[in-house]
Amino acid sequence: MKHILTVDIGTGTQDIFLFREGLNLENGFKLVMPSPTMMVREKIQEATRLREDILLTGVTMGGGPSHWAAATHLEQGHRVFATPQAAQTFNDDLEWVEHEMGIQLISEDEALSQDNVRRITLQDFDLEAIRQAFSAFGVKLDLDGVGVAVFDHGAAPPNISDRKFRFDYLERRILEENRLSAFAYPADQLPEMLTRMLAVSTSAASLDCSLVLMDTAPAAVLGASLDPIAAQQTRALIVNIGNAHTLAFRLGPSGIEGVFEHHTGLLDHARLDTLLESFAAGTLRSEDVFNDHGHGALTIIPEPFPLEGDDFDVIVTGPRRSMMLESRLKHYFAAPYGDMMLTGCFGILAAMADTIPSLQSAIHAALDGAGSENSPWDVDD
Repeated sequence: MKHILTVDIGTGTQDIFLFREGLNLENGFKLVMPSPTMMVREKIQEATRLREDILLTGVTMGGGPSHWAAATHLEQGHRVFATPQAAQTFNDDLEWVEHEMGIQLISEDEALSQDNVRRITLQDFDLEAIRQAFSAFGVKLDLDGVGVAVFDHGAAPPNISDRKFRFDYLERRILEENRLSAFAYPADQLPEMLTRMLAVSTSAASLDCSLVLMDTAPAAVLGASLDPIAAQQTRALIVNIGNAHTLAFRLGPSGIEGVFEHHTGLLDHARLDTLLESFAAGTLRSEDVFNDHGHGALTIIPEPFPLEGDDFDVIVTGPRRSMMLESRLKHYFAAPYGDMMLTGCFGILAAMADTIPSLQSAIHAALDGAGSENSPWDVDD
């Protein structure tokens, strides 16, 4: 029996799903917990309240809330020390981290002897914490595969926009291999530019099973496409409204027809509607999205996507999907296998079937619903 752990790490939450061969997906064990960056944020804020200096060690991880907390800590006159790998959480340009943010960089050896500081370890993926959580309920993690999704801007060269660098990567990957699962990699095939995914693979070094890393946005869209209503559409416009980023894909018989990516915090329902309408019409320009402080847009198939037909205009997923409640567009909230919050996990699972041949048959059987009439008490582990 194959057991596969999938972890979708976002800005607000980390969503965890344990796939067990022979069970229908609705009976899989699941956790929705605070994201690693939110947990680091809480630790930094506690140090700020207690007026303690902090030392950040570990590896590169997602920023956002932890970045803002560190900046506030510095603004209030407290010191922040960080090892180089940890400091790259805030920017790949360590000179910027040191001179613009004011973080004091120290070596790994110096960190060992640093006194009178609160030590905070940075990492996106904490297998031991997940193992302990499941263990508390009598579930042993005897794994055949692990899939982890994170949002990775990539290591942009100095003086190159992170947003442009990220979107250039998305565009290049789509043109190279036009499928959503192309954004998933076995750990030993990760491009060097994907530093956050590489850091996850470092954190998962103790694993003795297959490890796959994937980008969160394509994982969410791939998961949403598994919803039964979404799966009926010949062509689909799927938008993932995440806590930090909004990304939409147009999908059709030939694969990915286009994509755009923006920052959720800069959008409201009216602005999002306008973007989606231009995207569907094939007229959304990358420079317009970038100049609006988003990442960019790509149109591969210029043929307009009709928004006034019998089908839903937009398939929606993501923790901030309520933004679409006031939309003028006809929309549908995807919930693959009954759970919107696990959309990314199901997308990771589907991508792992394309990436790890030994897991393919078990995953496809579950995704298709074949042989999934068992209850948890019917499975012999």
